Amino acid sequence: MSSLQLQDFAAGWVGGAASVVVGHPLDTIKTRLQAGQGYGNTLNCVLTVYRKESVAGFFKGMSFPLASIAVYSSVVFGVFSNTQRLLSQLRHGDPDPSRTPVLTDVALASMVAGFISVGIGTPVDLVKIRLQMQTQPYIEASIKLNPTAPGFPVYRGPIHCFRTVLQKEGIAGIYRGAGAMLLRDVPGYCLYFIPYTFFCGWITPDGCMSPNPSSIWLAGGVAGAISWAIATPMDVMKSRLQADGVYLNKYKGTLDCILQSYHNEGLKVFFRGITVNAVRGFPTSSAMFLGYELSLKAMKRDQTETNP
Repeated sequence: MSSLQLQDFAAGWVGGAASVVVGHPLDTIKTRLQAGQGYGNTLNCVLTVYRKESVAGFFKGMSFPLASIAVYSSVVFGVFSNTQRLLSQLRHGDPDPSRTPVLTDVALASMVAGFISVGIGTPVDLVKIRLQMQTQPYIEASIKLNPTAPGFPVYRGPIHCFRTVLQKEGIAGIYRGAGAMLLRDVPGYCLYFIPYTFFCGWITPDGCMSPNPSSIWLAGGVAGAISWAIATPMDVMKSRLQADGVYLNKYKGTLDCILQSYHNEGLKVFFRGITVNAVRGFPTSSAMFLGYELSLKAMKRDQTETNP
């Protein structure tokens, strides 16, 4: 049996950091559309954020994801790659790096990575969304203007947000939306890694040991767009559950959020932000996979040169 490969975790960290820098502005717009009110459509949301909060508004809450999603992506890619390697080893005895991955192995490894990722990703997403949402307009006649009403910042930063939620809502508050995230990420990662593996193998010329950067960029982008588009319904529910609690507490849980959202807004509510999700999925996933694959290749090259 081969040992745990820590390089996959390090490369996942690089990929995660790259994806946050590229995708956070669109992630902010996606969150505002899904959990906020009064924006109408994507263009109106972009213009409203820019007019009221300037360019800085698109980067609200980015410092925490930049520090933490890199770790989150490190775990996802590390777990995925090592699980896939283990499954290949169990199947073939001695895994060959040049062998085309078996899609069933990719699917199983994706599900394991998606399940484990929820434990780390839920608190990260909750803090990010709370920070993104605390200045968005909220239509509620019963709210009087005060320091905890919409338009006034509730949290001074990511650490204060995490501490405040933990003090007021406990561990359950930190993991609010975990059920929706589990329903989003377990199938979502299957639809992330499987298309990437398929398109990479399809695009890469015969005889090449590894895909070139352009193949990685295209395959990663297509996989990200597919995965995020299909994951949008549960992503909407997760965003609403995690944004809930900044000013009001509307939802009792995932099922209650689904039922209330459908009752109030109809079927279309589950597809709010799908365009932004799909568009955002391409560059963020391209950056993610490029950062992962290229840094992994560089680390392996350095290791070979150090240990000839």
